[in-house]
Amino acid sequence: MTSNKLNLLSFSGNIRILHLTWFAFFISFMVWFAHAPLMVIIRDAMHLTEQEVKILLILNVALTIPARIVVGMLVDKYGPRQMFSSILILGGLISIGFAFTQTYQQLAIVRFLSGFVGAGFVVGIRMISEWFPARQTGIAQGIYGGWGNFGSAGAAIILPSVALYFGEENGWRYAIGAIGVIAIIYGCIYYFSVSNTPKGSTYFKPKKMGAMEVTSKSDLLLYIVMNAPMYLALGILTWKLSAIMQWIELPVAYAIYVMLLLIYLFQVWKIIQVNKSIFHTEVPEMQRYAFKQVAILDIAYSLTFGAELAVVSMLPLYYVDTFNVEPILAGVLAGIYPVINLFARPGGGWLSDKIGRKLTLGIVSAGAAVSFFILGNVTSEWALGLVVFSTILAGIFSKAGSGAVYAMVPLIQRRMTGQFAGMVGAFGNVGGLIFLTVLSFVSSDIFFMTISATAVFVFICVVVFLDEPKGQMVEVLDDGTVELIDVK
Repeated sequence: MTSNKLNLLSFSGNIRILHLTWFAFFISFMVWFAHAPLMVIIRDAMHLTEQEVKILLILNVALTIPARIVVGMLVDKYGPRQMFSSILILGGLISIGFAFTQTYQQLAIVRFLSGFVGAGFVVGIRMISEWFPARQTGIAQGIYGGWGNFGSAGAAIILPSVALYFGEENGWRYAIGAIGVIAIIYGCIYYFSVSNTPKGSTYFKPKKMGAMEVTSKSDLLLYIVMNAPMYLALGILTWKLSAIMQWIELPVAYAIYVMLLLIYLFQVWKIIQVNKSIFHTEVPEMQRYAFKQVAILDIAYSLTFGAELAVVSMLPLYYVDTFNVEPILAGVLAGIYPVINLFARPGGGWLSDKIGRKLTLGIVSAGAAVSFFILGNVTSEWALGLVVFSTILAGIFSKAGSGAVYAMVPLIQRRMTGQFAGMVGAFGNVGGLIFLTVLSFVSSDIFFMTISATAVFVFICVVVFLDEPKGQMVEVLDDGTVELIDVK
């Protein structure tokens, strides 16, 4: 029987799939965040205003929210091999297109489209769930997410040097174009190097497309309600671009609001159409699941990954404004935060495998509540080292929480893992957008307190409503045979 330990130095079997897949995620994140470390160069070369720079940064995450939902459905239908390869190749083409832009309008449009690449994360969740047994899925998903997420740091480390090497005002074009070419090449390599499932295993697909299948009337209502925050987040984004940044004219903003409402109503109609059979036919026991599990993980990931997105964005300026730290040192200190992903997210997954999914998620959400509460009480009189330690502690809990969330996602209902991963992932972006919106109106201490209060709410939801996964999951044994095992 498969051991609980992973030999990460191996490059065969499911470990080979893990390495190929986390690196695909790494490349996709490099493409997605390629502009960030080069933004100062791009701003000077294209003569952009600070307002225009802020708009580009916001546009980069806008499309990712709906894209993760759509990609989640597509990966369940077509398989992760085809989807990840397609996203890498398309993302590479978009990246090359960004390198050839000549006007700000072109920059904005291509930057908006690049948000699609951020949906690649969802694809790997389904791939890893197919190749790893239940007792290893937490640590495997943690490694995939934690190491792949480091692609944003990889972009920050590598791309400025590439731009500097080519020099002059077009160096950034070569850097972003180069990562686009690499993405296209690796997309082809990935397609010919992996398969959706191990030999002898069946790739289970949803019976219907267009919306998630639920198994009870109460779950149907909860599913409809849980779709609303994603459209609300896009509405908030539109409001920021119109009322705050004044980039979108008011009539255009109203048109977008109406469009979002109509799309949401269409989605509600589609949800009801896909699930209308539950009003007259009982769902077989083997196909049932509790949608509250997905809803709680949505909220939990909006805390864990949402806090990560928001804190990474504000941390350098926080050090400069609160402690008068030099910008270069502030960047170095803030750079510690994303590095935590390399061990904290796998750690959250590993702990979930060892002591249970619910217990682990409860521990990390409580830890996030306490650590962000501490940050909310920081003053300029605190020693800088103590503040950095506090941010590291908060980062460990939030990133371990992301690992704990995705240690549970594949165990709810296997054939719908992509859709679950897509919705949970989208809520991570929703959380980041909401936290950053809060930050734009309040001080940093209130911002940290808001995250802490959210963590308290998540802790209550986990303790009171979340169930430890139960049931059966397919496991591939060392001799290639397949058996059903109890999920623990």
